[in-house]
Amino acid sequence: MLEQILWPVASLGGMGLILGGILAYASKIFAVETDPRISQVRDALPGANCGGCGYPGCDGCAAAIVAGEAPVNACPVGGVSTAENISAIMGIEPDKSERKIARVICNGTYENAKKKFEYQGIRDCRAAVNVQGGDKGCPYGCLGLGTCEKLCPFDAIHVNEQGVAQVDEKKCTACGVCVAACPKNVIELIPESREVRVLCNSKDKGKEVKSNCSVGCIGCQICVKSCPFDAMEFKDHLAHINYDKCTNCMICAEKCPTGAIYANFANRKKASIDKEKCIGCTICKKNCPVEAIEGELKQTHQVLQDKCVGCGVCAEKCPKDAIRLQ
Repeated sequence: MLEQILWPVASLGGMGLILGGILAYASKIFAVETDPRISQVRDALPGANCGGCGYPGCDGCAAAIVAGEAPVNACPVGGVSTAENISAIMGIEPDKSERKIARVICNGTYENAKKKFEYQGIRDCRAAVNVQGGDKGCPYGCLGLGTCEKLCPFDAIHVNEQGVAQVDEKKCTACGVCVAACPKNVIELIPESREVRVLCNSKDKGKEVKSNCSVGCIGCQICVKSCPFDAMEFKDHLAHINYDKCTNCMICAEKCPTGAIYANFANRKKASIDKEKCIGCTICKKNCPVEAIEGELKQTHQVLQDKCVGCGVCAEKCPKDAIRLQ
């Protein structure tokens, strides 16, 4: 009786050992070599697996970076420190590109924007947009039902008490989840240092915009004409900012008649001249787009603070590094 039990067990155990040995040998013979840097890069990533990089999780991102298909700063969550660590692993110079954050380009609050009807359906923007494009009179504005808020993996965006999504810039990682989720396309990624933005997404003409929203862009193009750096562009009846040209001078926001352009004036910088370094060359004076610098040749110059818009042109042009923005 015992032999009847032991023999099957022994034979099965022996077969298991033999087959295990064959598999182990085969795994070495047919093994696919992987670049050890993939695991190193994977460990350097934050592990959010948010998909903001455009790849299937952190593993996919790491593989793409090592394969040269993605830059070392592909992960928007990790930021500069992660990019620097990955650069060290890859043996290349880190990309110094500026951190981006999500910003909502709509100011269609309950007070500013009109409603077509009272929506009582599913509290989801993607569902509401299927009902006559949403309840707002403006067909391009934020619906304020919080789809972006629910999907954000970092708790960085919330619908405020005025019914418009608002980004917590300290928490935002520019993963892009909210951008992809918004059915009205009112969220975009903007360089963090840019203090000016157009808070309107309407493509309608001025008369239609005014009938739906009191703070919408009416297409007057005053901002385009006022910008001394050609950073304001006009397309589809709407003003756009070319951030490659924008200097945060905020003149466009000052001139906008409807308040459709927002600027953080509290962060507006002013130029100051170091009298010890200034040689009175007048280069700054000649290049200032708002005539905010005065002084004669070979005499110390000074900035007229009430005129200065903090564009930084004078600091860039000064051959003696005598001008600072603060």
